[in-house]
Amino acid sequence: MSSRVLQGKPVEIHRSVLVPYSAEAMFDLIEQAERYPLFLPWCTASEILERSDEWVGARLEITYAKLRFQMRTRNPKRRPEWLQLRLVEGPFKDFRGDWHLAPLGDLGCKVSFDLSYQIADGLFDWVAKSAVDRIFDSVVDAFVKRADATLAPLEATGTAPDAPLNPPRG
Repeated sequence: MSSRVLQGKPVEIHRSVLVPYSAEAMFDLIEQAERYPLFLPWCTASEILERSDEWVGARLEITYAKLRFQMRTRNPKRRPEWLQLRLVEGPFKDFRGDWHLAPLGDLGCKVSFDLSYQIADGLFDWVAKSAVDRIFDSVVDAFVKRADATLAPLEATGTAPDAPLNPPRG
């Protein structure tokens, strides 16, 4: 994976990982922004502003090195398949993210994260822009580490999942 902060251009991050946890458990971990300060070292405060079956809105405070900012999101969701990140307020000209979770039978699930953001011109210096890139580049790893510490892995029953990881070639 590669992502770089380029002046005036959007940064795009695409990550995916297979985990031995259910899509429901991973979705809940991702959706519960009020717990982010417990495991995202750069998230120093979070507050849920609204939550329903269709939406979750949150305010996050981010601190990393000399960088400090707040952002507010209102995120459409459909448990356990996807959660979108949509910026309401923050230091970005554009900010869009998508989490997708695909069950893999009793093997766990595939978690995909796509993020595109563009920092507002003149808002951060180059060092701060680089810090923002490092923060968002580490998101998936932080969630996997938290899942490893708090979730029980699914136990394989020896039966084939609905969608095999390596389908036979014909």
